[in-house]
Amino acid sequence: MKSGNLGPEIGLPMYKFFGKRVLDVVISLCAFILIFPVLAIISIMLVINTGRSPFFLQVRVGYRGKLFRIFKFKTMTDARNSEGHLLPDDRRSFPLGTFLRHYSLDELPQLINIIKGDMSLVGPRPWIPEQLAVFPERYRTERCSVRPGLTGMAQVYGRNGIPFYRRLCCDLVYTRNVFLFTDIRIVFQTIVRIITRKDVQQCRDAFRNTTGSILIKNDLSVPVVFPFGQEES
Repeated sequence: MKSGNLGPEIGLPMYKFFGKRVLDVVISLCAFILIFPVLAIISIMLVINTGRSPFFLQVRVGYRGKLFRIFKFKTMTDARNSEGHLLPDDRRSFPLGTFLRHYSLDELPQLINIIKGDMSLVGPRPWIPEQLAVFPERYRTERCSVRPGLTGMAQVYGRNGIPFYRRLCCDLVYTRNVFLFTDIRIVFQTIVRIITRKDVQQCRDAFRNTTGSILIKNDLSVPVVFPFGQEES
């Protein structure tokens, strides 16, 4: 069954449209309450370091293409040159911000996005509109058929170490395999990755081992999307 033939709510498991959201709300609320003191301390320290709001807000593409503002802790200053342009990243970094990015703690405010319904605990990471626009509409639509996640398959199979077409492949594998077991495994692997600072596996392994054994290569006919072996060894 090709995803372009039917609406996004036809023939898909109950977990994807009910159980997943229930777990998102329960787990996110509990986590937010438990770590609220930590969030407050980080916020205060960021205000002291930057003299400005501790939060970075940016427009991202969400469920069914709806735009929303994502919350992150600010990990760089807004320092600019004499012409008003932002300085390079390395000149705007500061120790606390670097620490937060290193351990992905800058993503914790996205628990608010999850509670609001903008995001899920697990799903494709929300991209800015310009990043998503480079891919064909068919794949944009399928990628947005689930809520974007705090973590996702592409994050545990390479994160920023793989190009966008491979991240898209991982994301599409996930949209076709939204099961409780898959989410549990991704959460576990995310924790392992944060602790060890190593990728759990290579992205291509996802196409052999992911629940459901989806052979996505046969579906992705656009060369830029699945050129495994052409650009990288």
